[in-house]
Amino acid sequence: MLPNLNSILMIEAKNIFKNYGDIPVLKGVNIQIQTGEIISIVGKSGAGKSTLLHILGTLDNADNGTIIFDDVDINKLNKKQLADFRNQNIGFIFQFHHLLPEFTAIENVCLPGYIKKEKDKLVLDKANELLEYLGLSDRKKHKPDELSGGEQQRVAVARALINNPSIIFADEPSGNLDTQTSIELHQLFFQLRKDFNQTFVIVTHNEELANISDRRLVMADGNILN
Repeated sequence: MLPNLNSILMIEAKNIFKNYGDIPVLKGVNIQIQTGEIISIVGKSGAGKSTLLHILGTLDNADNGTIIFDDVDINKLNKKQLADFRNQNIGFIFQFHHLLPEFTAIENVCLPGYIKKEKDKLVLDKANELLEYLGLSDRKKHKPDELSGGEQQRVAVARALINNPSIIFADEPSGNLDTQTSIELHQLFFQLRKDFNQTFVIVTHNEELANISDRRLVMADGNILN
């Protein structure tokens, strides 16, 4: 059962196909995502999980198929429009954080806001609020190599949230974390849903996270089995 019975359809992807050379990776995937859902996608390596995540997140293009995102047909956007749409509507969390090592925590968090061309003060205020919310106020001037793995991942979460995205796509977000830190990250996702009705689609090998999600989707051989 979905957490919010009044949830509305946010994303509908139909017949998504993707090949890399002669190798078919996605074979007609269909998926619907509703506002406020936490969806986990599981499956063996090579099943197409990350490829699907990247296509839904507009980081990659499908060879065929349609993606309607809040009534916007993604296929009809040009390169610049797509980049702007991604910056304004989508947040990403990756296994390896992708924090810029030369920047402090708060500078890393601010980057998407600056790219969006928001006023500097507004971006900085929002970054400070997020870091406080995530318990990192005293770490905001530290660079990534001065932070623990869990702290780095929370900075990445703050960066993903800075532009108030409709949805966050997470690719193995706890893959490099120890058990306790992974549990804390998973709890944070549900707290973000509770506090902000945040939507998550998470590729994971962590069965505990998958099992407590609203939906656990299994991928195999380029398609969703359930």
